Amino acid sequence: MNSVSSISRLTRITLAVAVLTAVAACGKKPEAQVPPPPGVSVITIAPERLSLTTELPGRLEATRVAQIGARAAGIVLKRSFREGSDVKAGQVLYLIDPAPLQAAYDNAQATLAKAEANLTTATLKAQRYKPLVDVNAVSKQDYDDTVAAQKQAAADVASAKAARQTASLNLGYATVTSPISGRIGKALVTEGALVGQGEVTQLATVQQIDPIYVNLTQSSTDILKLQDAMRNGQLQSAGQGQAKVTLKTEDGRVYPQSGKLLFSDLTVDPNTGSVTLRAEFPNPDHNLLPGMYVRAKLEQAVNDSALTVPQQAVQRDLNGASVFVVGADNKVSVRPVVADKAQGDKWIVSEGLKSGDKVIVDGLQKVKPGAVVNPSPWNPAAAAAPAAGTGASAAAAASTAK
Repeated sequence: MNSVSSISRLTRITLAVAVLTAVAACGKKPEAQVPPPPGVSVITIAPERLSLTTELPGRLEATRVAQIGARAAGIVLKRSFREGSDVKAGQVLYLIDPAPLQAAYDNAQATLAKAEANLTTATLKAQRYKPLVDVNAVSKQDYDDTVAAQKQAAADVASAKAARQTASLNLGYATVTSPISGRIGKALVTEGALVGQGEVTQLATVQQIDPIYVNLTQSSTDILKLQDAMRNGQLQSAGQGQAKVTLKTEDGRVYPQSGKLLFSDLTVDPNTGSVTLRAEFPNPDHNLLPGMYVRAKLEQAVNDSALTVPQQAVQRDLNGASVFVVGADNKVSVRPVVADKAQGDKWIVSEGLKSGDKVIVDGLQKVKPGAVVNPSPWNPAAAAAPAAGTGASAAAAASTAK
């Protein structure tokens, strides 16, 4: 009986200790765990030399255009080119019937020969009369008439030579040649057509398209702002004839060769308020054709101390643009900025930032003003890699679904 009582007593003591321990544990408050600061990617603002580009609309235009017209009257006997082909300067394009022009030339040649014969006769007569008039063998009047007749014959010879030259030119115009090298368009007349009667008849058009011009239009307001920035020393000119121009065709492709700016017009179009600029592009493969619509990126100025941030770092709302800046104590603050001009995938910040500021680029959704963060340098390549991997995974999933 005593042993059973001892075991029961021990059990009661053990249970009491367990209950007291549980009560003590329930009364103790757990320690609060502070989460670590969120990690963000930042860039350190530093000035850089930046060429400022402007994208402008434009039309392509041939550098040289020759309107081939009939300069001699007659019937077209032959066409010597293929429409749409490349022709060389001096290449024969048409042959106009030369028979009447040849006859006119032969007549002018005969007239010249007659005039030269008359000049020879008058000259010999004047030479014979000169010693005779000195001894009064002939009258002074007869000698003067002879000298005058000689001069008249010389004038007739000069006139006949001019007429022969005109006839020779007209005969040469019967063979129509290209004045420039380029690409010829469609034939405007056919064999058997009567041309050059009373007015010039257009036969064809030759255009030189290598190199080729692109005529651009830019707002006069933008040009005035650009000039003011250059005048104030904020920007430098890219240089006349040195500004690089790149071209994008109407199907969105980037033309592989760059061009150069030639000039800016001196007047503003009163209807559109724009100024015309002209650039020149090499076109060896003749892929660019006159009349095509294009868009050109034009380097007009250089900023030696531009401050830029990636476009995803800029937040915009009704109050304007702003960025998140990490201070020296790793606390986040909001900084209003002026970023109204894009350059590629960056915004050019003209106000609100200074060299050395740390701007958050990645991790914006994790932070708020006043929060402490753990900043690390932003790696554009690493940021682009997940996006590319996501696209590849989506493509693979779509392929599997098929």
